[in-house]
Amino acid sequence: MGILHGIFSRWRRLFNGAGDTLTEDYIGQNAPKGLRFGFYAALAIFVFLTIVGIYWSSEPEEFEVKALSNSASGSVIGATTTNTLINVVDILLDKPGGYLSNDIMPPAVWLDNLPSWEYGVLIQVRDLSKAMRESFSRSQSQSTEDRDLALAEPRFNVDHVRWAAPWPESEYGEGRNYIENYVVRLSDKEAFNAQFYARADNLRYWLGTVEKRMGSLSQRLSASVGQRRINTDLSGSDGARQSTDSPRELMVKTSWWQIDNVFYEARGTSWALLHFLRAIEVDFGDVLEKKNAVASVQQIIRELEMTQQPIQSPIIVNGGGFGLLANHSLVMASYISRANAAIIDLRELLSKG
Repeated sequence: MGILHGIFSRWRRLFNGAGDTLTEDYIGQNAPKGLRFGFYAALAIFVFLTIVGIYWSSEPEEFEVKALSNSASGSVIGATTTNTLINVVDILLDKPGGYLSNDIMPPAVWLDNLPSWEYGVLIQVRDLSKAMRESFSRSQSQSTEDRDLALAEPRFNVDHVRWAAPWPESEYGEGRNYIENYVVRLSDKEAFNAQFYARADNLRYWLGTVEKRMGSLSQRLSASVGQRRINTDLSGSDGARQSTDSPRELMVKTSWWQIDNVFYEARGTSWALLHFLRAIEVDFGDVLEKKNAVASVQQIIRELEMTQQPIQSPIIVNGGGFGLLANHSLVMASYISRANAAIIDLRELLSKG
């Protein structure tokens, strides 16, 4: 036993001494210069990327839509809406950090809030460009579609997170250029092959798509706390059927990892839609006046403006519905739902003679 105790004591002193030596050799002023330089360089790079990431995460400010109507083409019907769409795409691509959704390098690869915001904006760009191609620029269902809008609309549907060819930034930029060609032809008094028809039925077509987008966002935001919902898939449809049976009650809950992404997608959607509706108010002014619907559009805009209030919390908090902590998703869902209800009322007004 005495021999084993002596061996263990000698090993313990040996390892303790080696630890002291390692500590003295690699920490403090005795550390190799290369190791110290590498540590400080890594720390500096991390701090720099963090600051850049914070700067890139700032949401773009709102812009004045009516200022676009003062441009050379601004007096032409449809020019304000088209120029607003162009400006939204420009901001999406040229804001600080550029387009971030498909970046695979730091700090963009660490960010998820602003890419979610970008996706919300992109969805509205896709919907409006589709409405312009299929409805706003056509006098009737049998008329020929505009050549520039026909080329622009599919380019906005390139996968937004794709990092290899075709690159989203390049495709979206080309789509933006085609729309610019359209607005140039729109303002040419000598050309008749580019038109924008400000009619109630055209506006209802686009608002129908917006209504579904907003309804989906409202449901996803409300599901941040999770709730059991009655299955209403076939309600109000006599004899309706569906492919497979589904439960009478559904448990709906947005994943904890996706809550802030859904919130910022709603912020981006509301930001883009806010500007598009302001432009619609200009181009469809006579139609809205005739339908006595100006106040309805202004109320939708007011609700969307509330979604753009500054976020005072450093993180998106999602407490219980009546819990101790706030639930940012439910607050956003409230504004989105009110705007959606006003859109439904507006479409009803536009359908009347």
